[in-house]
Amino acid sequence: MPIRTRVAALAALTATALAVGATATAQAGAAPNETARKTASAQKTAAAPRFLAASELPPHPAGWTAGPVTDGFPEQLAYCLGEGVPAYDYRHRLFHTDLDTSAVQVTVVTGSAAKGKALAALLDEEIRGCAARLERLYPEIEAEGRFFGTLPVEEGASVHGLHTETSYGATDVNLLSVGRDGRTVTVVGWGQMGDFDDAPLAAFKKTAKKAVTKLY
Repeated sequence: MPIRTRVAALAALTATALAVGATATAQAGAAPNETARKTASAQKTAAAPRFLAASELPPHPAGWTAGPVTDGFPEQLAYCLGEGVPAYDYRHRLFHTDLDTSAVQVTVVTGSAAKGKALAALLDEEIRGCAARLERLYPEIEAEGRFFGTLPVEEGASVHGLHTETSYGATDVNLLSVGRDGRTVTVVGWGQMGDFDDAPLAAFKKTAKKAVTKLY
């Protein structure tokens, strides 16, 4: 069982008119209100950030399967991003292969570009401190975190790696990215059994960049 699941397991919106004239007036006023409501709804739908498709993940010989976009923060990222994550309306999508490799994307639209910047910085900081936090909380785990640089996309994205090994020999490697487009922040996580040599870093960077450019 990969560490992203194992650790997470240790630790989831009239009144009736009295005259014909009044009725006509009420109906006349209702039309623009209804139009405004429908317009606002359409704008909200159009503005919803898009998620990665299975074909946009690092290639895998077994192929990827994408789940539906679901409300909430995914427990699959709880091993690094747990209680420290601010309360927002998160949405996420899970991906899996027929083997031990899995991935997840979580996206959130904050109230402003400044709030988006602050959230992205916080998530990035939480990931940077993940290895030390895991070792402190779980003595049977040895963890190593690595920073793999930033990507020139929209307001930027950062890429990190995490390798864990348990006292009974299980090893896992995870790649994570935090990216931002204005007030919208997205995190992508990829993981499987193995170590850093088994991680498709170049392909994951392409995925991380695509996750940001595809938002809007």
